[in-house]
This record gives sequence, C-alpha cells and structure tokens, in this order.
Amino acid sequence: TPSPPATPSVVRSFYNGLWLRCPYVPPPPPPQKTSRRREVVKMATANGEKADTTPDEEPSFYEEEENLKKLCDFLRGKEGPAVREAIEMDKRVYYLKGEKLVNFLVEPKKGTKWPSNLPRFKTRQEAIAVCKDLCRYHFIHRSEKRGKGDLVISRNRDFDESGYFTWLYEGDKTFSHMMTTLLVGGFLFCTCFPIWPNFLKVFVWYMSVSLLIFIFFLITVRGVMFLFIWILGFDCWFLPNLFDETLSFVDSFKPVFSFEKTKAGQLPYRLGVAVAFFSFCYWAVTQPSEFDGFKQAQVDFIKDLYEGTLLSDMSQKDKDNIDKPKMPSLDDLLKKLDSEDEEEDLLTEEEEVDSMLDKLMDEEEDIDEDEE
Repeated sequence: TPSPPATPSVVRSFYNGLWLRCPYVPPPPPPQKTSRRREVVKMATANGEKADTTPDEEPSFYEEEENLKKLCDFLRGKEGPAVREAIEMDKRVYYLKGEKLVNFLVEPKKGTKWPSNLPRFKTRQEAIAVCKDLCRYHFIHRSEKRGKGDLVISRNRDFDESGYFTWLYEGDKTFSHMMTTLLVGGFLFCTCFPIWPNFLKVFVWYMSVSLLIFIFFLITVRGVMFLFIWILGFDCWFLPNLFDETLSFVDSFKPVFSFEKTKAGQLPYRLGVAVAFFSFCYWAVTQPSEFDGFKQAQVDFIKDLYEGTLLSDMSQKDKDNIDKPKMPSLDDLLKKLDSEDEEEDLLTEEEEVDSMLDKLMDEEEDIDEDEE
C-alpha cells in the first residue's frame, strides 16, 4: 500500500495493515489561571450575594505557595484553631472540620494574635478559596470518619465545609531535627561516663547534689507556707501546677500563686494540725540542745554530700578506682588461703577445749555418784 502524501494536515496511523487519514487536531491551549478575585466573585454570585466586581489590579497575597506556607505555620501553631487527634493509615494525625477552619480564618477566636505579615480575610468566600488552595497544594487532605478516632482518606478531594480535613503540613522541622541531634549526642555523652575526666565527674556530682538540695528546699518551703495559711482557713500554693504531669514544662510554672478559701468541714483538722505544729515549735524553743544537735546533723550531712565523704567505709583509693575492673591479686589470694587455714586451726582448738570440758563434767558426775 503506498504511503499517503506527507502533508502537515494529515496524521498517519497504522490500523489492521491500512493507512488511515485523520485530520490533525491541534492540542488545546493551556488553561488560563483564574485569579482569586474572579473565583470569589463567582462563588458569591452562586450564593446570591454581592461581591466586589472591580477589575484585578494585582494578584492575591495567598496565591503564592510561600505565603500559604506562612499561613499554615500560623494555623499549626498555638494560636491556630483547635484540632483533634486520630489514627489514619496506622499513623497519628491531627484533623478538624472544614467549617471550623473557615470560621477561624474569617473570625479568629478571642485573644488570637494574628501575624502582622499576613493579611486578614474580609469575606467568607476568600477564606473558602484559600482552603481550596490548601487542598490543591496538599497542605491538607479530606478524610472520612470510620469510627471514633479512626480516619480514612476520602476519594473526594474537593474542599467542603461539612467535611473533615487532616493536616499534611508539619511545618519547619529544623528545630525538631536539632533537638533530636542534641538528644542522641547527650545520650552518647552520658553513656561514656566511665571515661570522663575526673574534674568533669566532680562537676556532675556537685550539680546533682545542688539540684537535690534545691528541690528538697523548694518542697519544704511550699509545704510550710501552705500549712501556715491553711491553718488560717485559706489554700495558698506557690507554683500549684509544679508536679502536674499532664501539663507542658512552661505551663507547669503557671500560675505562680493560687489563693482560695478552704472547703467547709476542715476546721477540726486545721485545729489538730495547729496544735501539733505549735507543740513542735515549743519543743524546739524549750529544748535548744536537742534541736541544735538536729540542725548540726543536717549541716554535717550536706558537707559530707559535697565532700564525697558520706560513705566513710570507702577509702579514697577505692573512690578513684571505682570504674576499674576489680581482679584479685596473688597476694590477696594467698592471704585468703592463710585466713582459711587459721580458721580451721581455731576450730580444732575449740573442739579440744570442748572435749576437755566434757571430760571434766563427766568426772564431776562420777564423783557425785560415789559420794552418794
């Protein structure tokens, strides 16, 4: 079969051994990027609302991906909207409802500090358009609830206020990577404690003792201050959330003081504690010698802690060689054998003394029988 003429308007294709002539269809032009304002106007018109129809003079701030990242950094921070935890594809994720996200963008919760480098949203349509961009750039994706705390990825990828959306954007991980590196380095540094120089071991010992004394002093002062004010009928705590494990490190120091009136029915207990406390104070004043001895014992205890002489049965040589493996020398083994021989000799001498005593007792019994 002769080949068709080579013309630019003919495309040659081979099908079942035949040349077919198909008219050349040029590819469609690339879709033009619709501006954010036109999209907002379209949404407002569909909802029957009035929108600003002035022509576009410059692109919207959130049309750039970098600016969307800045917005996501704010939304994922402490000032952002509340999120819930769930499991999706065996991974812990954070999700929220689309309506709550839009409401936060339009009217943030009271007390929220909106970043100065991010423009505010004037209408709800603008916020919805930005949420669609978040889905398109995969900062969030739509999910479906399969159960309590269990999510699956939805086939519908469009943004809808009634749907649930899971955060994919995790923000800048530089600080997290740096903290992980410090954690691994600190762990390796602590495991190498046996090969530390002596001055560094002494420094760690002093720091540990100082921290122990500070914590003990802090707990004692908190307790005594609470006891004084509780006897008067009020609950006053210094750093009341200090030992609350459910709070973060910073939140455990908030508030500094708490002052409340005690509950009803605690008057007998307060009177009993007051009698016991003032009895102890009376004993400390009337028996100064015993109280001074107790105070001096605490001072000596702290000195022994800092000087490392708390365990008096350990020699300085043993302290210096505490990290070295302990292997008995030949002299130690010989001394151990000699001590065992001496113990055996002592046992034999004791047995002879016991036999002599038994003989004497027997002779005395015989003499008593003869006399009778």
